[in-house]
Amino acid sequence: MSNKWVAKILFFVFFVCSSFGYAATHSATGTANSDKPPIKIGMTVPLTGELQSLGEGEQIGIQVFFDKINNAGGINGRKLELITLDDAYDPLLAAKNVHQLIEKEKVFAFMGNMGSAPAIVTLPIINDKKIILFAPITGNNLYRKSPPDPNIFNFRASLDEETKALVDGVLSIGIKPDEIAFFTQQDSFGQNVYQGAMKALKAAGYEHPENLPYATFVRGTLNVEDALARIIRYAKISPQAFILGGNYTTNSKFIKLAKREYPHAIFLSVSGRIASADFNKEDAKNVITVELSPNIDSTLPAILEYRSDLRKYGKGAQPNATSLEGYLSAKLFVNALLKAAEKNNLTTDGVIEALESMKAVDIGIGLDVSFDKNNHQALHTVWPVLLSDGKFIPLKWTDLQKKQ
Repeated sequence: MSNKWVAKILFFVFFVCSSFGYAATHSATGTANSDKPPIKIGMTVPLTGELQSLGEGEQIGIQVFFDKINNAGGINGRKLELITLDDAYDPLLAAKNVHQLIEKEKVFAFMGNMGSAPAIVTLPIINDKKIILFAPITGNNLYRKSPPDPNIFNFRASLDEETKALVDGVLSIGIKPDEIAFFTQQDSFGQNVYQGAMKALKAAGYEHPENLPYATFVRGTLNVEDALARIIRYAKISPQAFILGGNYTTNSKFIKLAKREYPHAIFLSVSGRIASADFNKEDAKNVITVELSPNIDSTLPAILEYRSDLRKYGKGAQPNATSLEGYLSAKLFVNALLKAAEKNNLTTDGVIEALESMKAVDIGIGLDVSFDKNNHQALHTVWPVLLSDGKFIPLKWTDLQKKQ
């Protein structure tokens, strides 16, 4: 066989293989190309301890959407790889995890990092390395500077917006500012809840909310009795509403004790700090919290999509508000990755540019979301819910007024 024919055959083989490789990489239904390096996304969350369910829920939601994208070909053939480390909501361990994810795992970005307390030590590291942090599981103001940190993007509403919704809600049903009391843990999270409520009351025209009954407890303990005793002692008027800034077990213990003294009061917590399993039917009466995405029983397109994908990729996990938030935030982040990849600029700067150019994006929740250089927060809406018969149901404040 002549050299000329050998050359033609080799060219044909090369052409066929190259074409097949391109089709497999870019096919809408193909799997991600294993020859290409994955896009590593890091996350440090509590996978043990009291807040384990929040960390696990966020991990499940993000992983479900990543699996869906990987099954459809990935990002230009590159697989999305979520690397999650447990920090047990310990700031020192969270900082160690961030260092490991950056230096050893070489993550491209972070998603879903949790908490106010860990943020104090993890945010400086992430900012120093100029790595994107998308959709942290917190509404703390540490993540919401003005102007925003260029690499920090939030999905959920802020704690100020959560507490404003709670304060405005109780005022709307006839409870007076003088009838509100506060119970929070002694850390950045608890302080943010309290200060958010102070802003909301001042905005509503109440001049000195700092004089209202307020008691704290040490985070990580169940010593809530002293806090309740302090409120009972110093309250000039019996509280009709308590705004809570503790975690699951402390909130539930405080509510059960306070109900003995104030059986008709309502108890309001910011998101992710009330567990239905902690309450029997009587204890659950008048317990309210907020969710940061539409209720999982909604028929909105994104909720139906989430439920379908959870059944397919969730390995038996049941729907809940936290995994839904993770799923929706992953959907928005992948949107930015795809836009950056389209421009052949799948870099930190390219993804930031893609995020900041998002205008009125429809992710299927009935609200369009946008980012720009001065707005790094997707949602500013909260959905109040009432604990009823072991589950959270959407709340209309007027319905609560009728029950009162």
